[in-house]
Amino acid sequence: MFDVRSPIPFEQFMARALHDPEHGYYARRISGVGRRGDFTTTPMLSDAPAKAIAAWAALAMRETSCRNLIEIGPGEGALAAGVLKFLPWSLRWKTRLHLVETSIPLTQRQHERLGKRAIWHRSMTEALAACEGSAAIFSNELVDAFPVRRFQKTALGWQELAVRFDGQRRVEETLLPPATLPGSSGFLTCHPDGQWIEVHETYHRYLTAWLPHWKSGRMLTIDYGAAAESLYHRRPRGTLRAYWHQQRREGVEIYQHPGHQDLTADVNFTDLEAWSQPWANVRRLTSFGKFLQTHANPGHALLAEDGAGGAFLVLDQECRH
Repeated sequence: MFDVRSPIPFEQFMARALHDPEHGYYARRISGVGRRGDFTTTPMLSDAPAKAIAAWAALAMRETSCRNLIEIGPGEGALAAGVLKFLPWSLRWKTRLHLVETSIPLTQRQHERLGKRAIWHRSMTEALAACEGSAAIFSNELVDAFPVRRFQKTALGWQELAVRFDGQRRVEETLLPPATLPGSSGFLTCHPDGQWIEVHETYHRYLTAWLPHWKSGRMLTIDYGAAAESLYHRRPRGTLRAYWHQQRREGVEIYQHPGHQDLTADVNFTDLEAWSQPWANVRRLTSFGKFLQTHANPGHALLAEDGAGGAFLVLDQECRH
């Protein structure tokens, strides 16, 4: 799969490494989420995220009169189980929980945890059809799992990264000639020559495929990242990195063990707002720490603005229909 003799855009390499049906990290190789898994997400560390999302979901479903709750990319199902647990009893028994998952190993773990308390779907289009378009939707650390395009600013303008592997699987990076750029606020921010940036264009395509089928409800997106103007502050190499058994890896290390390690990049929330604008209005964009404030004890590690509380953002949107 990774014997690539001719240069291909980095996005194609990342897509194969993460999502190839036979060899991709998420499709087959992921060994789990948590202390013994490949990586840990914030809901594995505390009940506070589940409590905060449950409070948001209760308000969202009451405001929009919908009874369907969808989580996209639910990992091992811990967050979904927690959200159900902390929903008010009067609402919990009415709520239909839908999980959208493409990973076979993770789907199996979700079934073990949730049993008959959820309905599974392979796509958002399928899930929304089951909900007749009316749902409160949430995701945690979903966007960062999508392949990215990488660009470097040069004297010629923005040039896209391509990669090839020789017979010994050694990587060679090259820059493609300047071409039409994807729609991203990252290119509008003033950057010095040499700066690298990432664009989650695959997520853009993903959003526009299913958002027209969303008819009513609210949507909550939680991920690590920032607005465009501050995303690459003091990050000349961009935000791309890999995680190998919970160890952060950068540079040429991201090409080692393809299909066996996670690849990720920070999320440009300015792009998320712009890409969803035809179908969704922004209610609030806030830090993770502020989102959790009323659901975690003072001094809790997840509240710290110089830690996860500031590194993660929470985007709350409502359906424009």
